[in-house]
Amino acid sequence: MILPVVAYGDPVLRKEASDVEQGMEGLGTLIEDMWETMYRAEGVGLAAPQVGQSLRMFVVDGSPFGEGDEGDEGCKGFKRVMINPVLFDESEEQDDMEEGCLSIPGVRETVRRPVSVKVEYYDAEWVLREESLTGIAARIVQHENDHLDGVMIPDYAPPLRKAMMQGKLKDIAKGRIPSDYPMRHPSKGGR
Repeated sequence: MILPVVAYGDPVLRKEASDVEQGMEGLGTLIEDMWETMYRAEGVGLAAPQVGQSLRMFVVDGSPFGEGDEGDEGCKGFKRVMINPVLFDESEEQDDMEEGCLSIPGVRETVRRPVSVKVEYYDAEWVLREESLTGIAARIVQHENDHLDGVMIPDYAPPLRKAMMQGKLKDIAKGRIPSDYPMRHPSKGGR
């Protein structure tokens, strides 16, 4: 089932999410719904808080970035469910890249992130895994993990840029910015 994506301004996006308990009722259904929702919105990642669930879990599929001769090697076949992820060993080397967010349609911001990171997480079968990620795969995971801590891309903007985007962010919260996928706006109660 396609779920509405929670729009910027909803308090669930600013909360620190809770750990997922092993054997949680409905977890498999939530994961499937998150995949469907992410693909419907043409995203490459979706965190549980973005569908109104304050849980430490996200789905990612970076394979579109791995396509073609110029594709990012680390994204080829990079499709994961990450439950209770823990990021560590972030590289000192960082780079800048423009990022978007399904909860903030039409807003893009340059974000500086470590180019590589390690992550430990449980997969959908509750198997503990550890991976070293680089490039765009590392960036996608860091972006989605930010959602679990209540951090969003406007938080990375310099003060002047952040002040300039406030009007658009308010319009998103009020449902005045159209999206190509179902959204739930804090001031409208959904759409």
